[in-house]
Amino acid sequence: MLERLTDLPNSVMGIKASGEVTGDDYRKVLVPAVEEALKDDAKVRLLYVLGDDVTGLSAGAAWQDTKVGLGHYNRWEKVAVVTDKDWLRHSVDIFGYLIPGEVKAFTSAQELEARDWVSS
Repeated sequence: MLERLTDLPNSVMGIKASGEVTGDDYRKVLVPAVEEALKDDAKVRLLYVLGDDVTGLSAGAAWQDTKVGLGHYNRWEKVAVVTDKDWLRHSVDIFGYLIPGEVKAFTSAQELEARDWVSS
């Protein structure tokens, strides 16, 4: 499940994932949030928090994730990924260069640092 985080500056889009994330979650939550953030030719800053209870992404969610990222390839300014899953943080560190802009991974204990970083 995806939900919007609302306690962020207007320049930052926040999403929290929990449980099983599906393609419908992306279509109903993430895609509209990205489209809203991109109006007025703005760049996107994203805080993406993955809760400890995330059980995975469905194939539909993975496809939607790819479409969202590639559909607005040059519009990503900063992406902060917050997770305690070591493999995911390492993946962000390894593959983050594929996304234009800055991408950085943080632990849950560093969420305030992630919020500051993506907002600055």
